[in-house]
Formats: sequence, structure tokens, C-alpha cells
Amino acid sequence: MPRSSDPSSRSTAGLGDRWVSDAPILHGLGPVALGGDLEPETLLAAYRAGLFPMPVEGGRLMAWWSPDPRAVLPPERFAPSRSLRRSIRRYETTIDRCFRDVVEGCADPARPHGWITAEIADAYTRLHELGWAHSIEVWYEGELVGGMYGVSIGAFFAGESKFHRARDASKVAVARMVELLEPYEEAVFDVQWITPHLASLGAVEIRQAEYLRRVRTAVESPGPW
Repeated sequence: MPRSSDPSSRSTAGLGDRWVSDAPILHGLGPVALGGDLEPETLLAAYRAGLFPMPVEGGRLMAWWSPDPRAVLPPERFAPSRSLRRSIRRYETTIDRCFRDVVEGCADPARPHGWITAEIADAYTRLHELGWAHSIEVWYEGELVGGMYGVSIGAFFAGESKFHRARDASKVAVARMVELLEPYEEAVFDVQWITPHLASLGAVEIRQAEYLRRVRTAVESPGPW
């Protein structure tokens, strides 16, 4: 695959021909590669290199992204509001009880800007079966009301998507993930792009070079799984 002087493209170095082409980079916001497959080894190599998949063109073409700056949620910066603390006490959370149900909740076609195709859902379910992808479920009175899923390598966790059917349920899933990562000094909780919602929880943006440095350390460090 052709190299670029942009550090976002350099993050794909060493991944062979799993990606078919470089795409234009728009100030670190556009995809860095197009095509490729979603085999477990491809996905794990991508996360180690700072990339994640998200299809474009209505799901017809797989794109690989490496935003610069990158949003992360350091566990020590997590700042739950008083109302969120009440919600944390109200809901029950579990880990990996119903991974596919969480993915399907995130993929609900009624949600705006949906991007989770059947191919994505199947690929991450396979990663879960292999022990690399995990879910947080949020329950209220026995009903699944929210959750999130992502990929874990050592002390690195990449949050892929979350959903809620009740107030604060997705935030409670984030809080549970923070709790899992908190004991690990080298933990990296990747949340991809900053949003006002994530910023209110303590997420910050860091430059890609710093992000990749942290990821290299995190994936080689002990983590919750």
C-alpha cells in the first residue's frame, strides 16, 4: 500500500495488503484507507495501529479511520454529575452477558446516522467469541435498557458504540467501563471523536502521536480481560 507523509497514513505501516488503497486525508478527519476485510487478525492489527473501521457509501465500502486529534477518556478525569451518580445506583450492570444484543441495540435502524451493518455485527461477534471484544449491559427491572461494546487489548479499550432506551443508560455503561479500567495505570479508553456529551464526562482530545504512544504501552500492559 502506498505510503504518505501524513502520520495518519503511517499508522497503517506493517499491515501488508489488508487495505486496498489510501484515501484523501482531510486534516486528520477523513478515512486513511479503504477496503480490506474484517477478519479478527485484521481488526486487532488495526486497533494496535490506531485505526478502526466504519463503512461509508451506505455500508457498501469499508473505510478505516484514525482521527487526529483523537478523543480519549482518562479514568482519572471521569466526572459524573449528581444525576448520573443517582442513575449509576438505579441501574444494574453486567459484563458480556448478552454481547450480540448490545451490538443489535447499537445497530437499531431507527437510530440516526446508523453505520453498524450485518458485516460489522458479525465481525465483532466473532471477536467477542475469541475474547477480544466485550460488552457492558445496563438493566432496569430485568430489561436491557442500554449498553456499549468495544475491543480490549491489554489495558487498551476502544469503545465502538453505545445505546440507551432509558435516561442515562449509555452513560452508566461508560461509567462501568471506567471502573474496570481505573486500576490499570497504563489504561487507554479510546472514544474516537470528541462530543459535548463525552466532554461532559471528562473526555479530552490528544494528538495522534501521543495517542499512538499511549496505545503501544497499553496493549502490552495488563488489563481487565
